[in-house]
Amino acid sequence: MTTTALERIRELHDEWTRVAKAMPEAAFGEPSALPGWTRAHLLTHLARNADALGNLLTWAETGVEQSMYGPGNARDDEIDAGAGRAPAEIVADLAASGKRMTDHAARLPDEVWSARVRHRHGGEMTGADVLTLRLSETTIHLADLDAGHDFDSATSLLGEHLDAVVATLIRMCPRPLPSFRITDGVRTWTLGDGGELVTGTPGAVLAWLTGRGDSSALSGPVPEMVPLI
Repeated sequence: MTTTALERIRELHDEWTRVAKAMPEAAFGEPSALPGWTRAHLLTHLARNADALGNLLTWAETGVEQSMYGPGNARDDEIDAGAGRAPAEIVADLAASGKRMTDHAARLPDEVWSARVRHRHGGEMTGADVLTLRLSETTIHLADLDAGHDFDSATSLLGEHLDAVVATLIRMCPRPLPSFRITDGVRTWTLGDGGELVTGTPGAVLAWLTGRGDSSALSGPVPEMVPLI
């Protein structure tokens, strides 16, 4: 799993770099689909997330606790500061940080993938989950960038890894979830104790579960739910 996940992460990194390089400079300061963040903020976040998940891989490798980000508001402060850089610098950072993370992951021994670490919100996860979270970040935020990808095209880049991404987001959600099942026609995920079936395209399912889409693109008894992330 880790080998194919790494390959897919590299492909998503390449797509991010391609999209970012194709954007005119003025587009970096324009709003992304995330409230309060420009595209420059989102690109900077993706770079710092690569470094943060790299910290968790180091923790999984060494057994020495290492947090994703610095204390207090360090994460948000770094993103705000980084968003003010020149577009070329932002793109170079995006590419370099992604390569650092994947090169690091490729060198790790097999036992790292079952080692236990904690997400920045305190939830426990494995080293393998770190790669799944990177797949999630690079897919969901590619649609959030609002620069050519919607959720259908973004999730198509995940391929078979969509199953692991959705399952991990459900498992790591700290809040009680309503009981239902949701399917994209190929895969079915169970929330809570299961129950009635909701159906949608892969993109519609991921967009709704993460609070990026409403229920209009889904069919079946759609419940009220706080987004997974």
